Amino acid sequence: MALADDLRKKGVLKNPRLIEAFRAVDRKKFVPKEFEDYAYIDEPLSIGEGQTISQPWTVAFMLELLGPKPGENIMEIGYGSGWQTALLAAVGANVWAIERVDGLCKWGEDNVKNFPLLTKEGVGEVKFFCQDGTFGLPEVAEKICGFDKIIVAAALQLSTSDVDNLPQAWKGQLKIGGKIVAPIGNSIFEFIKNSNETFGEREHPGFVFVPLVSEK
Repeated sequence: MALADDLRKKGVLKNPRLIEAFRAVDRKKFVPKEFEDYAYIDEPLSIGEGQTISQPWTVAFMLELLGPKPGENIMEIGYGSGWQTALLAAVGANVWAIERVDGLCKWGEDNVKNFPLLTKEGVGEVKFFCQDGTFGLPEVAEKICGFDKIIVAAALQLSTSDVDNLPQAWKGQLKIGGKIVAPIGNSIFEFIKNSNETFGEREHPGFVFVPLVSEK
């Protein structure tokens, strides 16, 4: 699709699996009807409840950092419209998608379930949870021996970007060698779990996100 080609030309979309996912998953099916004419522009759009579907460039950038692969188990915090969820599934990853905003839970889930992509061979399994994402999914993590990767769609409002301030649930539910991609303030961070006690960290500044909604 044209959106995928545009993101390739801009140099942000490079991974062949992600390129095919962006071609397969039509953003227009994941925006409110009043914004369908704007679905292919490279800008965030309102999805109600004070939330947005992120700018395509930003979604591509974060997914390139995450590097999802077929068969991986990925926890997604803040699925919103379900567009990123469907992109992850299109790559072949299994997605445990969490949304805290009640008004978006069913809408985002329906967007994904009504999209014909999920019936195709090689597409990952998606499971939805309407709850506070900062607690993660401890029972699921225990059953699958930890998530391979975690991606967060809204910004944590922390005083510092130190990994110690990330929700303990995320750190504990991630496999050793796994990665968290999360916005903190106006930056996107990569955290790689080197051991049960240590994480590597890399910052990518210059972004704007809606704040993460949490009970904490």
